[in-house]
Amino acid sequence: MSLSDEERRALEAVVTHYPDHRAAASSALKAVQARRRWLSDEAMADVGGFLGMSVEELDSLATFGNMLFRRPVGRHIVLVCNSFACWSLGYAELLEALEQELGVGMGQTTPDDRFTLLPIVCLGACDRGPAIMVDADLHGPLAPADVRGVLARYA
Repeated sequence: MSLSDEERRALEAVVTHYPDHRAAASSALKAVQARRRWLSDEAMADVGGFLGMSVEELDSLATFGNMLFRRPVGRHIVLVCNSFACWSLGYAELLEALEQELGVGMGQTTPDDRFTLLPIVCLGACDRGPAIMVDADLHGPLAPADVRGVLARYA
């Protein structure tokens, strides 16, 4: 696979914000991931070719980054905060409700490819714990009974 015209335009727009193409690597990876949902080896090679970087260089960045996905994920990412604050406010019960509703465990994707359930160390929402983030939307505090309603908002 090679960069689509849309991806190429997105990358061209991204690099204008940086003095060096290499400095745009993280933003470039996010731009391609936004269109492909994850960063396959082919996607890494495509971005690397555009930026003049090796796949290995980009892979070291992608595996360090928190929201760069090197394996397929669902259409919606559900991040479950497992910080001490959320843990002490009901993380375990919330996680159990999420796993039951989705029918998958942590790190897995639903069979319909709709959701991927992932942990995150902190969402920075200690005053709203226990909390989850679906895509860019923060939800909390959540009770286990709230899970079905929250997930229903995401087609």
